[in-house]
Parts: sequence; structure tokens; C-alpha cells
Amino acid sequence: MRNILVTGGLGYIGSHTVVELIKNNYTPIIIDNLSNTEIAVLERLESITNSKLDYYNIDICNGPALSEVFSKHQIDAVIHFAAFKAVGESVEKPLKYYINNINGLNTLLDTMETFKVKNIVFSSSCTVYGEPDSSPVNEAAVTKKANSPYGRTKQIGEDILQDCKFLNTVSLRYFNPIGAHPSSKIGELPLGVPNNLVPFITQTAAGIREKLTVFGSDYNTKDGTCVRDYIHVVDLADAHVKALTFIKENPENKFEVINIGTGNGFTVLEIINTFEKVNNIKLNYSIGPRRPGDVEKVWADASKAKLKLGWEAQLDLNEMLASSWNWQLALKNK
Repeated sequence: MRNILVTGGLGYIGSHTVVELIKNNYTPIIIDNLSNTEIAVLERLESITNSKLDYYNIDICNGPALSEVFSKHQIDAVIHFAAFKAVGESVEKPLKYYINNINGLNTLLDTMETFKVKNIVFSSSCTVYGEPDSSPVNEAAVTKKANSPYGRTKQIGEDILQDCKFLNTVSLRYFNPIGAHPSSKIGELPLGVPNNLVPFITQTAAGIREKLTVFGSDYNTKDGTCVRDYIHVVDLADAHVKALTFIKENPENKFEVINIGTGNGFTVLEIINTFEKVNNIKLNYSIGPRRPGDVEKVWADASKAKLKLGWEAQLDLNEMLASSWNWQLALKNK
């Protein structure tokens, strides 16, 4: 197994995974339509890896274009990131999410079947659990109705993958990736107003945003704000590489779901306070109403990842938030 197609490979998680793939002697082939990133990321990846990368600007829903890539390269496995991913936006624009995330996956799988490619690592999400009865949540938990169309597309995606018996699938249900590469050459790069907490924090600290709004302070948590399991994106990227090893060593596997998280839950206010302390900066923020689609609290039982993949998180919250701020500062010079 050598040639790995990375859909959404210039995006936040995809770009960091490309770096880890090259470190582990894989050859990534990147496709990305630049809907939530920019072409400059390709140059930065080539700088970090000292490699010339194969990249195609195509949409995941474009079957003929996908077929051309599969015809040109002998693809051994696919890591599928290409999807819209903002919970709040999915509530406002559900069809955008159903059309892109589901049709894109179906088009990809149809192409894989045509070219007899069976190995896939799927970018899933803890949103498949809906509002869990308790945390930490493990993979055996019942997946309830998702709180957002985004979460529902991940549930449907997993159902489709499980139904496709020709596949050898690892579906990584990850929690909340934050942080940036230690080089500060790549990181989370939302186009327009950020939908995720940490880039909004860093943009507020940098003066790009006037103020951060905390969505809700009346949840049943230690300080009334939502609880999430935050994971460093470099750790998350490493999990995808280890998932490829699992697939290679278990060729008869059909469908495996694995949580990727730290096993620790932090509130929104804890994230804000830690960011201020680690980076010695004060944030302008206020408390606002709850945001539709948000789950109250969820964090991972990540023991299966250690058992099956030999993976566990290495980087702590301080490192996540320091690297996020370093990335934001580096953007001024890009």
C-alpha cells in the first residue's frame, strides 16, 4: 500500500495528514476544490515535506474527473475528508450538506468500485452520537438522532460504507481538532467568518473579529458552557496513518468505527481561560444565546484506538492552544 488518494487534502485535517503520510513513506495524491482553503496551502505542504505533490482541483461530486485521477494513478487506498463540516451552517443550509456530503461520498465509492479500490479511511465525527446519555462515550453507544444535518450526513455516510461489502473501511469518529503544525506553515484556515471555536478565538485575539460570542451559559456543565474533547490536529493526522496500517494488516476487515479523542472534556470557558493564560493575552468575549445544533457535552472513550491502532493522543491542551496562536500570528506574514 503506497499511493493514497486524499480528498480534501488541502483542508485543515487533510493537509496535516498529507504531512504525516509523507513522513511514513506514503505517496499522497491530493484532490480539493478549494471551497474552504486556498491553493497556497499546496506550496506550504511542499515546503514542509520537501516534496513535489500531485494535486487536482476537482469537486468530489464530479465522477468523470475522479475517474481521470484513478486512471492516472494506481490508488491503493483513500482517505476521505472532502465534506462541508460546519454544524451551525448545516442547520441553516441543510440541502447544501446533504447534496455535497452524501453525493460526494457516493460518487467516490462508485469510482472506487469501478477501479477495484477497496480500502478507505472515512472522516467521521462524534456528532454521530447525537446527545449521548453519558460521557465518555464509546463506539458501542447507540447513535441517536443527530443534532444537526452535518451530523446526520456522517451517520448516513457510515451506513453507506457499512452496506458496501466490497470495502475495507475504518471510520474515525473524531472529536474536536484544534492546533496547528509546529512549523506554523499550515493550520486551520476558514474562509470568511469561522464556525469553530478556536479560530474565532485566535481571530478575536488578533483583532480580526471584534468579539467572541459564547453560545449559551445555561447548560448542565461545571460552568454552564458546552463541553468538548479537543484533540491536536497533528495527533489526529497520525491516527489516519495508523488506520492505514490497520487496514493493511486486516485485509478481511469490512467496517470498523474508532473514536479519536483525548478522553478529556473541557468547557468553552476553560478553553478561553487556557488560551489567555498560555498566550498571555486577554480576549474580548460575551455570553450569547444557545446555538441550534450544539450538543451539551461529549468526550471520548478512546481506549479502542489504543487497542486496535496502537494510537493515543500525545499533545496536551496547552500545546494545542499555543500552536493555534502561533499559526494565527504567522498568517500575518503569509
